[in-house]
Amino acid sequence: MWKKRVMVVLALIQISIFLLIGRLVQIQLVSTESFSVKKVNLIEESVAQRTQELMIDDGRGMFTDRNGKPLTKQYIPSLVLFPFLKTMEWPVEQVANILHISPQVIIDQLQKAKEPFVLTMDSHPFVLSEKQMEKINQLHIPGVFAVNKQYPLEKVYAPHLIGFTRADSRLLRSRYPKRHLPPHTEVGIHGLQKAFDEFLIPEGETKLLYHVDAEGGPLFGLDVKYSDPSNPFYPVSVKTTMDRDLQKIAERAADEHHLKKGGIVLLDIPTNSVLAMVSRPDMDPSNPYKNHGAENQMVLPQIPGSVFKTVVAAAALEKGMVSSTEMFDCGKKIDGVTPDRDHDYGTLGFEESFAVSCNNAFATLGKKLVEQEPDILETYAKKLGLYPLAGWRGDVYHETDFKQFPEERKGTIWHDERDKHVPLAVAQTSIGQKDVRVSPLGVANMMATIARNGEARQVRAVDKILYKNGTTLFTFPQQTFSDEPPISSVTANQLQRLLRKVVTDKQGTGRRFQSLPYAVAGKSGTAETGKKLANEELVNKWFAGYFPADAPKYALVVVELDCHSSRTVTNDIFFDLVQKIYEFDKQDKKSE
Repeated sequence: MWKKRVMVVLALIQISIFLLIGRLVQIQLVSTESFSVKKVNLIEESVAQRTQELMIDDGRGMFTDRNGKPLTKQYIPSLVLFPFLKTMEWPVEQVANILHISPQVIIDQLQKAKEPFVLTMDSHPFVLSEKQMEKINQLHIPGVFAVNKQYPLEKVYAPHLIGFTRADSRLLRSRYPKRHLPPHTEVGIHGLQKAFDEFLIPEGETKLLYHVDAEGGPLFGLDVKYSDPSNPFYPVSVKTTMDRDLQKIAERAADEHHLKKGGIVLLDIPTNSVLAMVSRPDMDPSNPYKNHGAENQMVLPQIPGSVFKTVVAAAALEKGMVSSTEMFDCGKKIDGVTPDRDHDYGTLGFEESFAVSCNNAFATLGKKLVEQEPDILETYAKKLGLYPLAGWRGDVYHETDFKQFPEERKGTIWHDERDKHVPLAVAQTSIGQKDVRVSPLGVANMMATIARNGEARQVRAVDKILYKNGTTLFTFPQQTFSDEPPISSVTANQLQRLLRKVVTDKQGTGRRFQSLPYAVAGKSGTAETGKKLANEELVNKWFAGYFPADAPKYALVVVELDCHSSRTVTNDIFFDLVQKIYEFDKQDKKSE
């Protein structure tokens, strides 16, 4: 009996040994680069345990504005020091003399160091000149390096447009299954970071490193390795169409007027490109989704209110449905019967009706238009570049439907086609209510289209992708908005006159902007949202326009969402922005 037990025990021991050997084979030979469900690279982890390193560049591509100014990160000439220096004799006085600082500053920081570090002054990296970098590196001191080190910008520009990244090993593997990337590699989650992630994903990190023993001393002498991917083309930079200085101006205006929800879109009319984009609520970088902060309100469909009357006006003018003699009862509501005691303008012509934003005039025109041609509002919304999507989309290498604005959502005009046969529903739609939803980006594009005499294009936020050496990898061309034929130049000119009259007319809803240094043309909008706060109705308050009116350069949309109509800041922000942009242009001309 005892012999059987011994045999069983021996067999179990032998099996255990074989299992242990198998496990060791798996760890040492088979799964060294992809161990466990977490795909851990055991070789890298082993090296990391006996290595001290300082990352110089994470290898991810960067974003710049149209003038090459960085938007996400910057490179600062810095002095890197390794902690083993405190155990050896080295010419600290010589380095200090090159930097014009006391040697004690370097010694004090070195004594506290347990890992490689960057020399700082007042908690900021000590910025080296090119000559200082050259002189320090010519000394060839082990553990002393002058390098251009990557740092995140202190100021986050256009966070809703640029977006953000995070380390997500599962998403990384699903997005790039054939690429061997470290699990801590960050991927684009939102905005341009997400749209351009495939171009931005790093080829590898650039870092300074050396091996240490258990006590932190150099393992193989004092030889510090400089490790980089050695690729002359990567990382790339994405050159946006934004202007960093104009973005600052726009963000400051939103903050100064305490805009809680809504935002700003500023387009360059000649190139139909985004110069600045602001969305509120603001985004907390540490918790982007807090209070819906990650939502870019400027690319999401919103209720436009009277801004949509521009579409009805375009269709009515093109179809010859209005004349200089036709009058509208602007003392009535959209049913044409009920008195409108809040907005009683009396009897007005077409141009005056547009200037004061008479609801009954455009409800009447909308009903006539839809009765003759049921799809006419969609058609002219497309002709004006308003609907359904405004952002650039097209083929980029193997991707056939690349979108520069990945969070942009389609607008709507009708939810139910049967509403086209219901007069009240058509009237409500014609004044930008009912089911009408369009994005502020689309509204800005509509204004740019009119300013360009009817030429509708897709809106770009990115101009090109550049290799590391500055050559072009890909250029995003200007593209027509849709297959719809454009409005006629005659209609475009008439719309320009209507938009200008909104400001110049003594009763115009944009008359406040008459005193601005740039002549403004535009359209206001107050959209009922159906929401209430403290028993007071909430509205979306818009002003959309372009300037200078006689030589259009900028299209600007400001919208405050879900606000009290009596306490809106839309017009204040629009006014200040036009004034500040005028001053910006004036200063820009002086510096040329």
